[in-house]
Amino acid sequence: MLIIVQNLPVPLDRRVWLECQALVARGYEVSVICPKGPGDPGRQQLSGVRIYKYRPAPQASGVLGYLLEFVYCWIRTALLANRVWQDRPFSVMQACNPPDTYWLLARIWKRRGVRFVFDQHDLNPELFLSRFGTPTSLSGRAQLAALRWLEKQTYAAADQVISTNESYRKVAIARGGMDPRDVTVVRSGPDTSVMRPVRPHDVASESTAGGRHTLVYLGIMGPQDGVDTVLEVMAELVHRRGRSDVDAVLMGFGDCLEELERRCTELRLDDVVTFTGRAGSALIAQHLSAATVGLCPDLKTPLNDVSTMNKTMEYMAYALPSVSFDLVETRVSAEDAALFVPSGDVAAFTDAVESLLDDPELRVELALRARERAAKVLDWGPQSAAYVQVYDSMCAIAEVTVAVEGFEYVDLDDPDALRQFVLTRGPAVT
Repeated sequence: MLIIVQNLPVPLDRRVWLECQALVARGYEVSVICPKGPGDPGRQQLSGVRIYKYRPAPQASGVLGYLLEFVYCWIRTALLANRVWQDRPFSVMQACNPPDTYWLLARIWKRRGVRFVFDQHDLNPELFLSRFGTPTSLSGRAQLAALRWLEKQTYAAADQVISTNESYRKVAIARGGMDPRDVTVVRSGPDTSVMRPVRPHDVASESTAGGRHTLVYLGIMGPQDGVDTVLEVMAELVHRRGRSDVDAVLMGFGDCLEELERRCTELRLDDVVTFTGRAGSALIAQHLSAATVGLCPDLKTPLNDVSTMNKTMEYMAYALPSVSFDLVETRVSAEDAALFVPSGDVAAFTDAVESLLDDPELRVELALRARERAAKVLDWGPQSAAYVQVYDSMCAIAEVTVAVEGFEYVDLDDPDALRQFVLTRGPAVT
């Protein structure tokens, strides 16, 4: 199996890495093509996954910059796909968007019998509308039309579509024209056996010394992510409400990181706000275990409203109560394990945060609900099974369970198979 991802390196992309591990555990051979992260080698093998990496494109700006980035990444990916094939021919190609450009590569490889799975992480037309609004210029309308065309071509090339939630699945069926039988929901649930509270170490315990509270944000810092709201909330708490017992840790990176750092200085928050940049699993575990409140500042936009926010579920896995603007899919994830306020209402968001800071019982109640829901409803385990089943069905692999001792179980869900077993069973071999 070949998996292609452009917007993050692997294993940093946690969803894609969990998918890889699920396939390897099932017995599939998995290769990945992705950009390099800082210090990454061009070729490595981790936990049974072969990873092929290329130097990332320079940071894009403007239409021409993004076009050059997409073309560069597409060509590098196409060349590496040939390398993968030489090392180990693949039967299925999975492309994870954004962008919606790898359908053409899939078409080329389909000539060799390779099937195509579209793992849809974003709705790119909605992403455009969320960042720029409804276009009024000829250029803007052309760009939106191009994104819709690319999405349509990706759906048309796909043998199977994997959607991150029911909202995305509805789009794949209604707008993409996909057969409902060919669209499977695989939520980006946390692996709660790994993502779980830990006893805080040095880096995290410093923030809780002296009874201080820490607010935490984990995720990408792009124009659509609303991270500037975190700074506005901190300014309200520290400068206008006079709280001296709160600080914030912002983990992640993105197009807006430098702008956010400048804004932090303008708001006189440098002493109480820490930007960690790219954060590994150990740092994430420490900070999410030590924090008091998790923040979900994503505004209600055409994209955010129907997208599953990984940070919400990750906060929940660490038994961390959170505050969020009221979004459809975030409510599906958290239900009553988070506090919701109207989108864009910074004062209400701050009030909700402060209510959690000042009410330990409320924090405990939400934390326990969050962890229970993460473990029992959102956990990656059931999602992993749904994901692997997509590949099993494409490869015509039967769902057969093999006992540890090497015996094959009779399929009790197949009446004909059970009847045939009963009719043909014989005396035990001694």
